[in-house]
Amino acid sequence: MEFRTQIPFQPQQHNQIDYNSKLLLLGSCFVENIGNKLSYFKFSTTRNPFGILFQPKAIENLLLNAINEKVFTEKDLFFHNEQWHCFEAHSKLSNASKEVLLNNLNDAIKLANQQISKSTHLIITLGTAWVYRHIETDTFVANCHKVPQKKFLKELLSVDAITETIASILALIKNVNKKALVIFTISPVRHLKDGFIENQQSKAHLISAIHEVIDSRKQIHYFPAYEIMMDELRNYRFYNEDMLHPNQTAINYIWEKFTEVWISEDTQKAMLEVENIQKGLAHKPFHPDSKQHQKFLKNITLKKSELQKKYPTIIF
Repeated sequence: MEFRTQIPFQPQQHNQIDYNSKLLLLGSCFVENIGNKLSYFKFSTTRNPFGILFQPKAIENLLLNAINEKVFTEKDLFFHNEQWHCFEAHSKLSNASKEVLLNNLNDAIKLANQQISKSTHLIITLGTAWVYRHIETDTFVANCHKVPQKKFLKELLSVDAITETIASILALIKNVNKKALVIFTISPVRHLKDGFIENQQSKAHLISAIHEVIDSRKQIHYFPAYEIMMDELRNYRFYNEDMLHPNQTAINYIWEKFTEVWISEDTQKAMLEVENIQKGLAHKPFHPDSKQHQKFLKNITLKKSELQKKYPTIIF
């Protein structure tokens, strides 16, 4: 007897991810979870050069700025709560030094420009359809940086508006990288600060819009991370204590499903070798100077060397 439903999955037949792939991940915090997994298994991965971006307009703006090689200047910054911020970037880039922030922003733009052009796969996770328009500049912001809410207008992007934004995102990518494969996902993280009903409405708008543009013939795909969380894992034991974010068990489960679909069988075998080495590197010995541990370290070094001969892109 089955006590839960399972989404049927089939491995992707073409253009799967392997150790020659170059991945760029953009979007909501769920990108960070998948990105951590890809980094752990030593894939060539770049994620969120401008920090977490929750809504589609922010991702479109980043791509536009990166492709046009925008140079950030002082007029793009503002000072608040003893830090310099930029409305186009996440607060993780904010800094007490204006010069440091400007350098970080311009370095991030250069990195994003390079990765968009050479990535084989882009994974884009949309988190919310709710956006904040800065009243003074009449522009959508990527992050409010705890500026008082009276400075913004909160709006829900329509399905048509999101569809147009996603179409623009794809056009920007394909204009500089025609061979890039794009995988869209919806973040399973619930944005309950917007309200229970408002969160569902937001996710529905995102899902509807994405499915207007999905086309495997054009290498535009969808991975159902949100649906896995909402259907297969519909139990609060799969959430963190905040009851909003997937816990590590849920992340591991969704990662397994992603691996089944998007990572080739030969690469999965190599991943097992990487994991074995990673566990060895993480091992903390009781007697680090013992002959037994020194032999263990030499064995790990040998395994790394042998694996890197087969997969030169793997860097420990």
